[in-house]
Amino acid sequence: MQIYLPIAEMPVSVLLILGMGAAVGFVSGMFGIGGGFLMTPLLIFLGIPPAIAVATQSAQIAASSTTGALAALRRDALDLKLAAVLTAGGFVGTVMGVWAFAAMRRAGQLDLVIVLSYVTLFTAIGMLMVGESARDFWSRWKGTAKPRRRAGGHAAMFGLPLRMKFPRSKLYVSVLPVAGISFLVGFAGTILGIGGGFIMVPVLLYLFRVPTGVVIGTSQVQVLFTALLAVILQATLNGAVDIVLAIMLIVGGVFGAQFGARAGRALRADLFRFLLGLLVLAVGIRFAVEIALTPAEPFSIYLPEGRR
Repeated sequence: MQIYLPIAEMPVSVLLILGMGAAVGFVSGMFGIGGGFLMTPLLIFLGIPPAIAVATQSAQIAASSTTGALAALRRDALDLKLAAVLTAGGFVGTVMGVWAFAAMRRAGQLDLVIVLSYVTLFTAIGMLMVGESARDFWSRWKGTAKPRRRAGGHAAMFGLPLRMKFPRSKLYVSVLPVAGISFLVGFAGTILGIGGGFIMVPVLLYLFRVPTGVVIGTSQVQVLFTALLAVILQATLNGAVDIVLAIMLIVGGVFGAQFGARAGRALRADLFRFLLGLLVLAVGIRFAVEIALTPAEPFSIYLPEGRR
C-alpha cells in the first residue's frame, strides 16, 4: 500500500514506514535516546531528501520521548531538576540549530553537512563507547575492575561558578558545563534530526557519572521538549515537516516504545552501555560506506530556492 508524501514529493509504503517507526521506537524506549539517530539515516537511505527527513523526524522523536518520559516519571526514575537545566540549554541550541539549518539549506550544502557529520560524530562516539565497555569487561574478567569514581570526584571544569546540587543524580557541579553540553546537543540534534539523546546519554553516564537508572528518564525529558521546539520552528520557518510522514512515524514509534521501555529495565548497566555503543558505531560506519560507494546518479541539478 503506497501513500504520497506531499512535502517529500514521493510515494512510500505505509507498512514499511510503520514498521520502521515501531522498530526505532522499540530501540528508543529501551535506551532512552529518542531514536532519531536511527530513523533519520533510515529515511535518507529510503530516498527521502535529508532536509525533509531531519525536520520530520523531530515529530517522531517528540512522540516516542513523551511515552518514555511519562513511564520514567511514574517509576520516579528521572531527575526533574537536572532535566530542567538540560532543557534550558537545549532550547537555545535548538533555536540556533534551526537558523543554521535554514542557512545551509539556502546555500545548497545541507545534505553534505548531514552526511559528513553522521560519519565523524557517530563513528567517534561509538568507538569511544565500545572501547570503554570493552575495557570494563576485560578488567572484570581479569578481576581488576576499576572502582567507580566516588560522588563529587568530577573533573576540574565542574568546579566552575554557579554550582548547583542535583540530589537525585548525586551531583554537585556548576550548571555552566551542564547547560553548555546541552546547548551543543540541541544544536547538533536539530541539524541532524537525532534528538540528541544518543549524545546526552553517554555524557550523563561517563562524564557526569549519573546513575544509569536516572539517565534514561532524564534524557527523555530533555529530548522531548527540544524536539517539540524543533518541530514548531522547522514547520513554521523552513516548511520542511511532512505531516503525512510524521503521523506514520509517530503511530509506529509510540507502539514500539512501549515494549522497548519494558525491555530496557531488564538490561544490566554494562550491557546497556555496550549495546548503545555498537548501535552508534554501526550507523557511523553505514554512512562512511555510503560515501565510499559510487552513487547511482553521479550528477544532479540544484536550483537555489530564490531562483525556482
